[in-house]
Amino acid sequence: MDLHLEFGVGEGRRGGLERALRDAVRDGRLAPGALLPATRRLAEELGVSRGTVKAAYDQLVAEGFLTARQGAGTQVAALPSVDAEPPGAHARARVPRFDLRPGSPDVGTFPADAWLRALRRAIATAPSLAYDYGDPRGRIELRTALSGYLGRARGVLAPPERIVITSGYVQGLALLTRVLDGATIAMEDPGLPFHREVVRRAGGRVVPVGVDERGARVEELAASREVSAVVVTPAHQYPTGVTLHPERRRALTDWARARDGLIVEDDYDGEFRYDRQPVGALQGMAPGQVAYIGTASKTLGPALRLGWMVLPPHLVDAVADAKLHSDHHTETIGQLALAELITSHAYDRHVRACRLRYRRRRDRLVELLGTRRNVRGIAAGLHALVEVADEAAVLARAEEAGLAVGHLGEHWHTPGAVSGSRAQGLVVGYGTPRERVYPEALEVLGQVLEGG
Repeated sequence: MDLHLEFGVGEGRRGGLERALRDAVRDGRLAPGALLPATRRLAEELGVSRGTVKAAYDQLVAEGFLTARQGAGTQVAALPSVDAEPPGAHARARVPRFDLRPGSPDVGTFPADAWLRALRRAIATAPSLAYDYGDPRGRIELRTALSGYLGRARGVLAPPERIVITSGYVQGLALLTRVLDGATIAMEDPGLPFHREVVRRAGGRVVPVGVDERGARVEELAASREVSAVVVTPAHQYPTGVTLHPERRRALTDWARARDGLIVEDDYDGEFRYDRQPVGALQGMAPGQVAYIGTASKTLGPALRLGWMVLPPHLVDAVADAKLHSDHHTETIGQLALAELITSHAYDRHVRACRLRYRRRRDRLVELLGTRRNVRGIAAGLHALVEVADEAAVLARAEEAGLAVGHLGEHWHTPGAVSGSRAQGLVVGYGTPRERVYPEALEVLGQVLEGG
């Protein structure tokens, strides 16, 4: 019986054998009931001691992967079956052939070499206290680096003492909602349902504020006395792709000052502007009324779990306390590496390279659609809105073709069928696919839109 066992580089012999046997059982190469070689024989084949094999067998017997009975040898145990999936779970888990859903970058562009260099420098220079529990606001090295970067790249007034490092946008939004303690929070309609649910689960009450070709309809806020905070995506509204008009920016900050309200600025896609220099953040107009939230999820990758908030002075201590009692602090080594990446300007170089790459992708999408479709939101970001006459029919064709896309119907605050007064469209993300599959994904998209 050839077990085809492979030990990882740097693994101890016993630990490597345990891991290799465990993996073989899990992936089915060792079927339930299979009889394993005697300890002496396997030790000879692998060139290890018999004691090492016996210890590995004993460990996996204790974990339930193997069984051992006197006179019957050691056999593979029958692992418990996975509980039955709920209805629809298989359909949700199906992997599409082509993924043009919005919300993710091309993670294949992650600057692994630059990150590794930054990580090595950060670890080499980190003080010993960096490995202890830290400030809930985050490492001062990263907050200082972000202070400079956000000021020059996004026009954000960001003193280090007003920055709190988070594990991403979702945590920042949840922390703010908890601090606002049951407040009524307006959120853009259409907008991301998941973010609305984050606010609700953190204790906030969500009400919609409409979006048109100029962005959030600020006059709806002025008509409501109950709203004390509003969440907006001014740089590139999700999912319509519009940029908040200058008049709306002024009206929104005027509303916040008059009402003592809070604007939560989600700087979604803020670095990726293609027709001109990126539009500066709203926070620069009213730093005392805006809580600015940014992340490295689109520029580097969501796996890093690194985000930041720039807060009005009166919220810093409360949010830091909420962060302390949420997870104490964001992991430290990644913070130090990102600080090094920013201060060395490797982060700027990477963002510029990504901006060029995504612009080329945007241009290919526009070229494919030409004048046949009304395409919105193409001036910035990683997604575009393609208007269609019948969302349901187009989505059915897309599913048949193995193409995954977003659609407007899933983003409205009021669920259900799309009414005649609402636009219908596909939310097409061009950040997710790898370079080699993107042309074919666009070809399939074209066929789906044409009904073929």
